[in-house]
Amino acid sequence: MLCLYFDRDPILEKAVKQLANCTWSKTMRCWYLPDTPSTFQQTIDTLRDLAYVDLTKVVDKNKNDHKAITASTYKIRAAAVRPTLITQHENQLNQFISYLRSKRYSSNTIKTYTEALRTFLRFYPEKSSAEISNADIIRFNNEYIIKQKFSSSFQNQVVNALKLFFQVVENRLLDPRLIHRPKQAKVLPNVLSKEEVKLLLEAIQNVKHRAMLSLIYACGLRSGELLVLKPEHIDSKRMILIIKNAKGNKDRIAPLSPKIVEQLRTYYKAFKPKRYLFEGQQAGMPYDARSLQLVLKQALQKAGIKKPVTLHWLRHSYATHLLEAGTDLRYIQEILGHASSKTTEIYTHVSTKSIQNIISHFDTL
Repeated sequence: MLCLYFDRDPILEKAVKQLANCTWSKTMRCWYLPDTPSTFQQTIDTLRDLAYVDLTKVVDKNKNDHKAITASTYKIRAAAVRPTLITQHENQLNQFISYLRSKRYSSNTIKTYTEALRTFLRFYPEKSSAEISNADIIRFNNEYIIKQKFSSSFQNQVVNALKLFFQVVENRLLDPRLIHRPKQAKVLPNVLSKEEVKLLLEAIQNVKHRAMLSLIYACGLRSGELLVLKPEHIDSKRMILIIKNAKGNKDRIAPLSPKIVEQLRTYYKAFKPKRYLFEGQQAGMPYDARSLQLVLKQALQKAGIKKPVTLHWLRHSYATHLLEAGTDLRYIQEILGHASSKTTEIYTHVSTKSIQNIISHFDTL
């Protein structure tokens, strides 16, 4: 298969959808189509005037390099599609990325801000950044974000990225009073029951796969935190897991149970990782994030769970189950690494401990 990765962009999406047999992969977060000479050439011709296509990760079939082809057919030929910008905008974007890296922003934040800025700057291809005003941002919000029905979180990401971009590149501050921010929706976290978590984990036969998903739930980890763990981060004497450089560049600890420690020992003896606790096919390299998502997807199918579960559901479930077991909210905040207690308080809205004690008047009719 030929796999296409690019930042969110309706113009590119419209062009890609016109390619024959092109399909969106929700799991791999990319567009893919049959890898034939004709479709490959058609793809290049279609995107030629819209974007720069980076083919550095495309496998050369003529070399018969079968080792380069991974277990996932989606990765056989991967092309990164980067929407084109005018030279000034491209240079300023690179300057902004360098600033974010020097300030030690996380790779996810850099990617999110870059995607948002690239989308915004392509909306004004003829304007220099110095000419862009608050009115242009409001117009972009109304004629692009709302018209394309993008989420309120994406709208906030654009505003945050633009405020920092103009402060760094143009040395000017946008007036926050004139920028339209969306009203934040109060969305409850998705949670699995203890029975569903047990069913999910017991459906996994692979020792490594079970250990990964079990540790996410057992310590309330983000998926990115799991993938950068190293064996020395497990302190079995103190029964804690040390999470280094987590969100916000903060370290924290989470309690380990004897059951998860025993499971990790079994895994370690079987796989003997070199550097990271969980490594992929290449020794010394962390396990791939997309592959971890596939592990969850396969486990859900085996367990017969039809809910659209993501890896973050396990973190939400961990926090909710702690709360229902009587754990103080302050401790849960520390374990999860939340900067504000208000973030942790959302789990009180999905905990069923108190709600189940309420007797419905319907039963007394």
